[in-house]
Amino acid sequence: MRFSKGRVFLLRAPEGENLVNFVNELAKKKNIIVGSVSAIGSLRNPKIGYFEEKKGQYKVIELKGTYELVSLMGNISIKDGEPFAHIHVALGDSEGRLWGGHLIEGEVFVAEVFVQELLGEILERKPQENGLSLWDEEPL
Repeated sequence: MRFSKGRVFLLRAPEGENLVNFVNELAKKKNIIVGSVSAIGSLRNPKIGYFEEKKGQYKVIELKGTYELVSLMGNISIKDGEPFAHIHVALGDSEGRLWGGHLIEGEVFVAEVFVQELLGEILERKPQENGLSLWDEEPL
C-alpha cells in the first residue's frame, strides 16, 4: 500500500485523561482513519499488555505510581468501523528500570503527542484465529 502525508497534529493531552482514549477521540474527531502516533511525557498507574500466544490473549501488567513515558509509538487504523490506536510504550520507573508492552491505559500526568495522518487506502483490523485483530498481509 502507498500513502501520502496528510495533516500533522502536535498537542498536549490534558492531565488526568486516559492517553489511549485521548488518541482514539482525536482520531474520531479529526476523521483520521490511517496514521502514526508518537509521544513523550509521564503516565500514572499505567496498564500494559503482553500477548500470550498460547492463551491467545493479553496478560495485563498493572504498574502503580508515575512512570516516565520514554517512548510511545503506534498507528491508527480502522477496527470495528471506528478509528483505533494501536500503541506500544517503554516506561521508566524512578530506579531507571524499563517496562514495555502494549499500552492498555494510562492516566496522563504530562503527554506531548504527535499524530501524522496518512492518506491512501483504508487499513482495517480484522479478527484472526490467533486472537489478534490484524491488517491483511501485504505481499511484497
